Amino acid sequence: MRVVLKNVIACLGILLSCYEADCQMNLTDNAITIYSTNDSSLSAKDTNRLYVIHDIFITGNSKTKPAIILRELSFGVDEEYPLNVIADKFRKARRQLMNTGLFHDVTVSMKGVTGHDVDVKIDVKEKWYVWPKVFLRPVDKSFGEWWNEKGGNLDRINYGIRLSHNNFTGRNDKLKASFMNGYTRQVSLQYYGLWLDRDLKWSTNAGISFGKNREVNYMTLNNRQVPLNDGNKFLRTYVGGFLQITYRPAIKTYHTFGISYAYDEVADTIFKLNPHYYSRTGVIQYPEFLYKLSYFDVDYIPYPTKGFMGEISLQKKGLNTPLNLWQITAKGSRSWALNENYFVNLKGVGMVKLPFSQPYTAKQFIGFDGNFLQGYEYYVIDGVAGGYAKASLSRSVFKTRLNLSSQKFKCFNDIPIRLYAKTFVNAGYVYNTIAGQNQLTNRMLYSAGVGFDLVTYNDFIIKIEWSFNRLGQNGLYLHQRNDF
Repeated sequence: MRVVLKNVIACLGILLSCYEADCQMNLTDNAITIYSTNDSSLSAKDTNRLYVIHDIFITGNSKTKPAIILRELSFGVDEEYPLNVIADKFRKARRQLMNTGLFHDVTVSMKGVTGHDVDVKIDVKEKWYVWPKVFLRPVDKSFGEWWNEKGGNLDRINYGIRLSHNNFTGRNDKLKASFMNGYTRQVSLQYYGLWLDRDLKWSTNAGISFGKNREVNYMTLNNRQVPLNDGNKFLRTYVGGFLQITYRPAIKTYHTFGISYAYDEVADTIFKLNPHYYSRTGVIQYPEFLYKLSYFDVDYIPYPTKGFMGEISLQKKGLNTPLNLWQITAKGSRSWALNENYFVNLKGVGMVKLPFSQPYTAKQFIGFDGNFLQGYEYYVIDGVAGGYAKASLSRSVFKTRLNLSSQKFKCFNDIPIRLYAKTFVNAGYVYNTIAGQNQLTNRMLYSAGVGFDLVTYNDFIIKIEWSFNRLGQNGLYLHQRNDF
C-alpha cells in the first residue's frame, strides 16, 4: 500500500512539474501584460519589490539577428530590479532599438509574474532594407541654385543608380554601391558594420571610390564658387579609399579610428588660374588619419526632440607635402521637450585647422560636408577657424500612422507621418587669413526664419524653410534630412 501511495504521489509531482513547465513556455503568448512601452501605466502597486528577468523573447525579426537586438539592452537574463526601474529600462531599450535604424516600431513589454520571475517580450517591426534608387540631380549646391542661377541647364545633371542594403546580413551592416554618369562619372562601393568579436564591441568599415569631373571649382569669389569647364574634357580624376575600426564599449559611446588615401590629378589650367589650389602642381597623393568620439543619448537620432548627442573628431591630412593639415571639429545638439507638443533644439559646430596657412582645397567650411547656415544656402564660406550655432522652437501640428494593410509587404503596413512647425535663428563666424572679395568672411553672420519639417517612413525628412539673412535677402529653401 505504501509503495502504491508513493507511486501516486510521484506521478502527481511529475504532472504538476510538466504543467508548470508548459505554463512557462506559453507565458509570453497568454499571460497578462504587466507593463508595456505602449502603455505608460503600471499594473503592479509594489514598485520596490525586486523582480528577476527570467527570459527575453523576441518576435517580428525575420531578418535581424537576435544578438543585434540584445546588444541594445541595458538589462539581461537573471538580473533583478524593482518594477519602476524595469519600466525605465524598457523605455530606454525601445529608444535604443529605434535608433539602430532597423525598425519603424518597437514594443518592449513584461508579461506575467511567477513568484519573483518575469518574462520580457520585445516585438519589432522591421523596415524595408533594400533600396535601389535611380537619381537625376543637378551638380550645383541646391536645386534652387541650379534652377534660378544656372537656368535649369540639363548639361549640369548627374544621373545614375544607387543600391543600398541597410541590414545586409541581419547584423545591422550596410552595403552601398553607386554608379554615376553625366556631368560627373563616379563609381563607389562601401561596407559598414563588419563585426569583429562576439560581444559586438568592435567593427570595421571600408570603402573605395573612383571618379572624374568635367568641371572644377578653382576659387571662391563673392562667396560663390567659380567653376572652370572645358567642354567634354575631364579636368579632374580622383581615387579614394578608407578603412575604419569602431569600438563601442557600452551603448551610447563610439570610438572610431580610421585611415584613408587620396589621389587627385588636376589639369594644369586650374593651377594657372589659382596657384594656391594645392601647394604644388601635378598629381596630389596623401594619407589621412582620423579619430572620432561620438555620443548619442536622444529619443530619435534622425530628428531628436529630447536628449543630447555630440561628436569630437581629430584629423591629420598629409604628412608634410603636398598637404599638412591638423583639423579639430566639435559638434553638439541638445533638445528639450517643453510639453507633449513643443520642443527646443540647440546646435553648435566649431572647427580649427592648423597651421592657418593652407591651400584653397583645405579651407572649405560653410557649404561643405553638411555645414550650413539657414538663409545662406547659395553661399560658401572658406576659412581655417570658426563656428556657428542654431536655435529652434518647434511645435507638433500633425501625427498619424498610415496602414496599407498589405499581407505581402508587411513592413509598409505602419507608416508614421509627423509634421512640425518651427521658428529658428542662426549665428556664425568664419575666420580666414585672406578674405579677398568674400564679404561674408571674417564678419558676424546671422539669420532667422520659419518653416515646416515632415518626418516619415525610413527616416525620410523634408524641410521647407523661409529664411532671412543679414544681407537683406530672403527666400524659400528645401532641405532633406537633418543636419548635425
